Amino acid sequence: MQVFDSRNHYYKSHFGALPTDTPCRFRVALPRTVYANNPRLILFIPDQCEMSYPMEVEREDMEQVILRCEITVAQAGVYHYYFKMNADYNAICVKKQINSSDAMLTQYDGECYQLTVYEKGFSTPDFLKGGIFYQIFPDRFYPSGTPKEHVPDDRFLRSDWGGMPWFLPDENGEVKNNDYFGGDLEGIRQKLPYLKSLGVTCLYLNPIFEAHSNHRYNTADYRKVDPLLGTNEDFERLCADAKAEGISVILDGVFSHTGSDSIYFNRYGRYPNAGAYQDRYCRYNAWYKFYDFPNGYQSWWGFRTLPELNECNEDYRNFICGEDGVIPLWLSRGASGFRLDVADELPDSFIDALRESIKRTRSDALILGEVWEDASNKESYGVKRRYLLGKQLDSVMNYPFKDAILSYLKDKNAHLFAERILTIVENYPKPVLDVLMNSLSTHDTARAITVLAGPDCAQHDRLWQSHHGLDKAAYQKGKTLLKLAMVLQYFLPGVPCVYYGDEAGMQGYKDPFNRGCYPWKQEDKELVRFAEELGRWRQASPAVRVGDFRFLAAEGGFTAILRQDGAHQTVAAINNTEREVILPLPHGFGKHRPFAGRVAAGNLIVPPFDCAVIST
Repeated sequence: MQVFDSRNHYYKSHFGALPTDTPCRFRVALPRTVYANNPRLILFIPDQCEMSYPMEVEREDMEQVILRCEITVAQAGVYHYYFKMNADYNAICVKKQINSSDAMLTQYDGECYQLTVYEKGFSTPDFLKGGIFYQIFPDRFYPSGTPKEHVPDDRFLRSDWGGMPWFLPDENGEVKNNDYFGGDLEGIRQKLPYLKSLGVTCLYLNPIFEAHSNHRYNTADYRKVDPLLGTNEDFERLCADAKAEGISVILDGVFSHTGSDSIYFNRYGRYPNAGAYQDRYCRYNAWYKFYDFPNGYQSWWGFRTLPELNECNEDYRNFICGEDGVIPLWLSRGASGFRLDVADELPDSFIDALRESIKRTRSDALILGEVWEDASNKESYGVKRRYLLGKQLDSVMNYPFKDAILSYLKDKNAHLFAERILTIVENYPKPVLDVLMNSLSTHDTARAITVLAGPDCAQHDRLWQSHHGLDKAAYQKGKTLLKLAMVLQYFLPGVPCVYYGDEAGMQGYKDPFNRGCYPWKQEDKELVRFAEELGRWRQASPAVRVGDFRFLAAEGGFTAILRQDGAHQTVAAINNTEREVILPLPHGFGKHRPFAGRVAAGNLIVPPFDCAVIST
């Protein structure tokens, strides 16, 4: 028997994160050779006072002593804990091994366990649970051909759909991102039947507000759709028609900075009224962080075209979050929530205001943050963040799952994969787990198929990246591994997010090569059919909506997971090896037909480099 296992119900009665005011029982099994005096559980928040809970002997025999205690925590927070006792004039602790969940008896080494305590009653939007996200970079998805009005003259409108995005600096050494392929909101609306065929239930749109670059992360006007994408009415029409198909729409909220070429800053005088750059006494000046007016101002990561906003400025905060602000405006136009760009660069007080505004306007709307690390214990700018404790974010972009999946398929280390997945599952509140955005690719990362089968681009510049794609053999390898990755993406806790074109075989290294045009009429039809069938299978599997999760196997290159919600069960297995693997099925599967693989004598048979999924 182990000393302690935080993931085993015998040792810790409530798996994972704990709601406030909820009892949780702990057990420790000590060898009889260890004399334990004054055993106790030590619970603390780093740099704050600690709490000590005495443990009692529950039972003992010739080999071991079982110690037990029960605690209830009233205050939400990210706590750490370990077990401590006196033995032979020394303090003995039970902690976990470095980079492992395995427990150890130690005097000095080891790590403390994490206990996330979140607000009791915390809930997340139901409309997302069990669904499928689809992320769209609007300029590159589908051009409707609808004539546009009031398009600025300094934009280069390309007619070569599918061409290489411009990436080389101009004569002034600048990359302006000012080439446009013409994808628009009406184009997305026209493709709703296609999205429906994939099982999509929620669209995540990269920025759509007026901005003078193709990525539109340099907002020029928060209250207006960019003219190349259409009009505010086009957005309302898209949301209404999407809703009729059972599809919601969430927007990208870029609130840490604007463009220097904007109504608010107006460095180049594009707009008729003075902005912060022209007039130090205008309304907008206090929104920014000038240290030597007008040319000395803080900018996002040093990009002079992206002046940073002062999110603590009351006028700016009211402009975004007030009753007539940007948030309620777009929710009233049909949006179902916001993804917060660079959430770790937004102060807690601003995220608090965003949440209050979103939930006041629409209680079931989603607030999702861009956080690249474990969001439960994230620290930014010297502040321990409280994203997931019940009063800020509903969800985050789940980069830890993405990295774990892609690394596993490349390295074939299922044990490490399971450890990385379980760490997040253990640290995140259950309401958050149910609505995690699980991506394999994003607009900020290389395409998954390229990562899985192409050479690493880490040491290479954009010119190298522009000339390197997958040859035929590498593409076939990448497609095989991408299918396995998608099975994990669709059946791990959370909501799969398909980055537009991944399901069609789109390749590409980092920005802008990961932002190519969707290859209409040139799709990898086999991959598209796989995505469609996988979506149908997910929709027909009730256990994936909010069901419990555990690993059935994680060894070498083979992984199998179980999702269970009452009588509903789904098993998904990934065989990243050269041999067939036989997995005994849990009780209850009977003669159910698998999505892939085959069943024989109560076993799930998984062919080499293939998958198997079966549901009750």
